[in-house]
Order: sequence, then structure tokens, then C-alpha cells
Amino acid sequence: MENKQALKLIEKIQKDLLQNKFEVSKIVDDLKKIREISLELNNPVVTKALRLAYEHLASNNAFLIGIPDDEPIDSKEGTVATSISEENNIESFNYFLSLFTDLTKKNNVLDLKEYNKAFLAY
Repeated sequence: MENKQALKLIEKIQKDLLQNKFEVSKIVDDLKKIREISLELNNPVVTKALRLAYEHLASNNAFLIGIPDDEPIDSKEGTVATSISEENNIESFNYFLSLFTDLTKKNNVLDLKEYNKAFLAY
């Protein structure tokens, strides 16, 4: 994401996570602001990922989606092995946020798509 305001909000959330400050209401508000900024990018994957993330956080009061596997998905099966945690997965949430910092990397966008699938499957 090239927007400096969005990057500052992402950085703020990540700093709070490092200091063990996981306040869902603040995070949801910040993700909503980032989503508004992302609408200008015309990237539906990014916009959807942000919306699904803040909806997931608001309804579960935690981030219960694991980091997507690096293993290629078997196209014949068509199923996605989503990693769902029983407890708050701060590492995965931090990784999710880091994907937005460089959307020119193809793998970042692919991982966002995997997160979107996992949010919907949850």
C-alpha cells in the first residue's frame, strides 16, 4: 500500500501488538480507516481482506486464523486447508498486517486471498 496514512495505521497496530496491547475495538476502528483508504486502490482482494478481518475480530474478539501454508493447494481437490486457532493468534495477525505493506509482491496478494478464504470458511 503506497498511502502513508494507511502504512502509519498498520505500523501503529503492529507496535501495539509487540507491546501486548490487543484492543479489538481500536484495531477494528483502525482497520476500517485503512479499508476506506484502500478503496482508492481499486484492489478488491485488499478491501475484502480488511473488511473480513475487522468483522472476524469484532465477532470473535480475537484473531483465530493461522498463517496460510506455503504448500501448493491441490487443484484437483479444490479444498483449502485452513489453519484455525483455538486461541488468539497474534503472530498470524501481525503477518496478515505485514502483507499490506508491499502489495507489489505477488505472494502477498496470494496470501491475502488465502486469508479471505479462511475468514469465509470460519
